Formats: sequence, structure tokens, C-alpha cells
Amino acid sequence: MTRICICGGGSLAHVCAGVLSSQPETEVNIYTRKPELWSHHLTVTDLDGKVYGANLHTVSNRRDEVLNDCDIVLLCLPGFAIESMLTDIKPYVGKAVVGSIVSSTGFFFAAHRILGEDARLFGFQRVPYIARTKEYGHSANLLGYKPQLAIAIENVTDSEAFRLLVEHLWMTPVKLLGSHYEVSLTNSNPILHTGRLYSMWHDWNGEPSDHNILFYKEWTDDASRMLIDMDAEFMRLLDTLPVTPGAIPSLLEYYESHDAQSLTRKISSIPAFQGIAAPMIETADGWIPDFKSRYFTEDFPYGLRLIVELAERQNVDVPCLKRVLEWGLKITQTK
Repeated sequence: MTRICICGGGSLAHVCAGVLSSQPETEVNIYTRKPELWSHHLTVTDLDGKVYGANLHTVSNRRDEVLNDCDIVLLCLPGFAIESMLTDIKPYVGKAVVGSIVSSTGFFFAAHRILGEDARLFGFQRVPYIARTKEYGHSANLLGYKPQLAIAIENVTDSEAFRLLVEHLWMTPVKLLGSHYEVSLTNSNPILHTGRLYSMWHDWNGEPSDHNILFYKEWTDDASRMLIDMDAEFMRLLDTLPVTPGAIPSLLEYYESHDAQSLTRKISSIPAFQGIAAPMIETADGWIPDFKSRYFTEDFPYGLRLIVELAERQNVDVPCLKRVLEWGLKITQTK
């Protein structure tokens, strides 16, 4: 029996809880501030109509009820909540392997500081699924799978056995990476999202849009050029760190593209991305940016900032990344 506690209540927490609890010999607990809103039977449906559903073992806001005797504790949380959650659960994790569904918002750095350098840890390089909550605590939609996952593991005696366990639980091939830097630093959301947002609104004059812009489907060549420039600086940073060559592919490699135009075509045509809207609010005059969305409050201060600060410590010049970060921090502080 594998006992898992998921900390959090967002879309990824819902989907992971549904998928993992449907596996044989697996018990899933939920640690949440809102246990009264959760059903013990959670249903997750993918784009092909496949349904994952099973009973959750325990849903509670009491740490002793959900954390004791767990094998895995999985944080499905935004960046700003990771440190406080690690502090909260520290007395109860025991010998569990503590992981994060996304590691690019400082999970490993915070875990080393709070749980100690000998803590048993793992983290995903990219999130396993594209997920959306349908009815909170009851159902969710799984909008896209990844063909392969990559994780980093620390202080787990049999890392290969743990890799195989993750592969089994998430039903996806899993690659083991060489260091936590290879999951802590990513050109996914911290660069992909921030570069797109900058290209959309860095010179915004307050004029509303006549519609809610589709974040990916309406991707532009300007966004692609910005992304390529930011990624080139990111790759120069990786050259100074203990990162296995190729462990973090460039965005052009990842999206099988060779220039801005081909990158635009690729990103705008990905089926799972088609309906994802930009962070915007509808007003009486039209649609305006939502500067309080997690695209802003997460990806700038807990994603891109980590990369820029590390570049400064490594003496790597990253003017484009800095420009985008400074704009993002300024816009979120003034709106």
C-alpha cells in the first residue's frame, strides 16, 4: 500500500488526487483548509471521456489525520504558499518523501532551509497534466497529458525504485534528472508566461480589448521573439551550473521549432492549449488585464525572480530577463 497526502486544493491537486486514488493499493489523503467542501469520491475526466474516480481515504484540515504514516507528501501549491506549508507540515512528515508538483517556484531551496539538507525530497520539472477544476472538491477535467515526465530526487536510498513508483502512479514514463537545479530552473511558466505577458501588455495604454484574448491560440511572433531572447539568456545561466547538458532543452528544441515564426505556429496549434484564455477581466468597456492573476503574482515573484537572482550570483548578464522581471514586479505592485 502506498499512502499519499496531497497538500492543496487547486486544479492540479484535484486531478492528481483523482488519478492517484484510482490506482490499486493506493490511499490518498487531502490536507486542505476547506474539508467540508470535498466529497470523498472525486471524479476526473480527460478529453477522450476517460474517467478516473475512486474514494479518497481522508480529507481534513488536521495534520495528524492526513500526514501520519504517509509514504509521499505532495505539495500542489502556488509559490507563495510553499514555505508556510513546509513549516506547517514539518513536525508530521516523518520519513515521507516530500515533493512538489512544480519545482520552479523555489521548492527545493525552501525545503533545504526548512526541512534540512537530509530531507527526502522529489520534484517535477514540469506539471504532469493540464488541469481544470470543474466542481470544487468533487470533479475536475484533465485537459492534457505529458508524453514523459522528469523528476529530481534527493536523499532517497533507492532512487530507481522511487522513479518507478512515480512512473506507476502517474502512468507516464519518468526520467530521473541529475540535480535539483534541473527541476528548480525551468523555461516553462517563469519564462513562457512572463515573456508572453510582457509582449502583450508592456506598452498597454489602458485601452480595453474587444474580447478575452486566447493566451496560446492567439500567440504572436513578437511573443516568440521575446521568448527566444529570454531563453538564450537562461541557457547561458545553465552553462554555469551543475546541470546535465540537454536536461533542460531550449524552448525551440522543446517545441520542435527553429525560429520565431515556427515557434508561433507550434504554440498556437497545440490542441490542449486552444481554449486557455489570457488573464483578463471583463468591464463595461471591454476586457482589461487581470494583474492580480496568478500569471502575475506567481510567475514573476516566485518564478522569474529566482532565475534572475541566481544569474546575478553566477555573474551571468541577463538584461532581457531583468527587463521583463522589473516590468512584472512594477505592474503587480502598482495595480
